[in-house]
Amino acid sequence: MSIIVNNVSKNFGSYLALDNINLEVKTNTLVALLGPSGSGKSTLLRTISGLENPDTGSILINGKDSTGVDIRKRNIGFVFQHYALFKHLTIRENIGFGLQIRKTPPTQIKQKVSELLNLIQLEGLGDRYPSQLSGGQRQRVALARALAVQPQVLLLDEPFGALDAKVRKELRAWLRRLHDEVHITSVFVTHDQEEAMEVADEIVVMNKGRIEQIGTPAEIYDNPASSFVMKFIGEVNILPSNAPLFAQNILDNLGNDVFVRPHELDIFLENDGNSSKAIVKRIIHLGWEIQAELIIGDNWEITAHLNREKFDNLGLRLNQTVYIKPSRVKSFNDNSVAVF
Repeated sequence: MSIIVNNVSKNFGSYLALDNINLEVKTNTLVALLGPSGSGKSTLLRTISGLENPDTGSILINGKDSTGVDIRKRNIGFVFQHYALFKHLTIRENIGFGLQIRKTPPTQIKQKVSELLNLIQLEGLGDRYPSQLSGGQRQRVALARALAVQPQVLLLDEPFGALDAKVRKELRAWLRRLHDEVHITSVFVTHDQEEAMEVADEIVVMNKGRIEQIGTPAEIYDNPASSFVMKFIGEVNILPSNAPLFAQNILDNLGNDVFVRPHELDIFLENDGNSSKAIVKRIIHLGWEIQAELIIGDNWEITAHLNREKFDNLGLRLNQTVYIKPSRVKSFNDNSVAVF
């Protein structure tokens, strides 16, 4: 089931939440709406679901115009951040609630609930109440309840936002596996770039009610379409064009900030004639990766990431003089991206 958003705008008073949004979510894909608070991602999700009506434009689900159609008739599964489970119902009753409302025969409800308990790996816990489960287990129950009615599409609004970091990471991997099993068109909202990169087939980066870029995680990270995307997706060093970097003679004429990913910054012990001097000011051990914070030129700060083998070979120490050279530098203006 595909989702097509055509020229959708939405205002809340004088605030423009969505500004002429155009988007196609292909059948059976898992798409992330990613952006900071106030970017419009939750408003777009709610508009797709029917919880909000657009001021202009249309929403098509499986080729049919759903604009203005009552949410109860859209056959959409919606999962909220805070589970929204019924405290007085057991896990089985929560999962089967939508089927019961639709007057599904009890034998079919029992069978479907058992299948979903198995799918979410909570077999044997069906007779417990939500308060007897962990946060991660409750969110899996919320997902099962949304899937029970066999929706056309599944929408998730910050589904793991209320959970701690370790549980979020576990559920991200579980959601990806679940999606690959059930093959349902899914859209989820997140402000967590790592979550979007790990789970989604495609990422929609939003900012101030507009779409900045749509692409796969690799496309978004490697080929950002704007300075906003470059800054929002992944770590990056941002320096003025007059900072002492390799190929400075090329960058001097740009007049814009330049962007260098920390992993695209090489460190040497000797000057090869094309590198810039730097001083090691801080070394941070991040397990398999080392983060070196450096000072270049007139007190410009820049960060480099290197693996443990490279770090050990260099023998880096505080206040050591080293030489750096970026393997790739980017600069943006209103119409193009410059890569060096």
